[in-house]
Amino acid sequence: MSTVTLLALLGGAIILALAGYAGSLLMKLKKQKELQEQHRKLAIQKRNANIFENVVLLCQAGMQEQCDHSELAIRLYSIMDYLQEDDRIDVEQDYPALSELFHVVKDMPRGDARQELAKQDRMKDNLVRTKAEARLQDMIKIEIQQLHDRIKPLNQKIDIKMI
Repeated sequence: MSTVTLLALLGGAIILALAGYAGSLLMKLKKQKELQEQHRKLAIQKRNANIFENVVLLCQAGMQEQCDHSELAIRLYSIMDYLQEDDRIDVEQDYPALSELFHVVKDMPRGDARQELAKQDRMKDNLVRTKAEARLQDMIKIEIQQLHDRIKPLNQKIDIKMI
């Protein structure tokens, strides 16, 4: 055997070894990406499950009239905006009365900012809010029940397992 043949065989063996190593690295990378995707989906499921739980509690509070509809509309609309992927809910389309009330009261000051308003401005906001609540009250009650019935089974079907 000549030196050239020996060097060619040695070079071929080195290239083959490097190709095998590169292949194993690609396989590890693929597995790592799959694992990252599973963890991402799990995190989204956990987040959505937490949101579902809170929406169910808010709906129950609304059905039992433990909070006014304006506050309920703000909380429900805001929290459901954080749902991700297939569990996303289009509040504008699916729950128009809640959405309308939210848009009426969303820019009104709340808490300490409300207390800093002049009495006349607070009364004006109260009038606008109570008119909207009275006009939408029956529809909102129906939508709260519908939302509760829609979310409760979703919350119970999520089975979160550690990977």
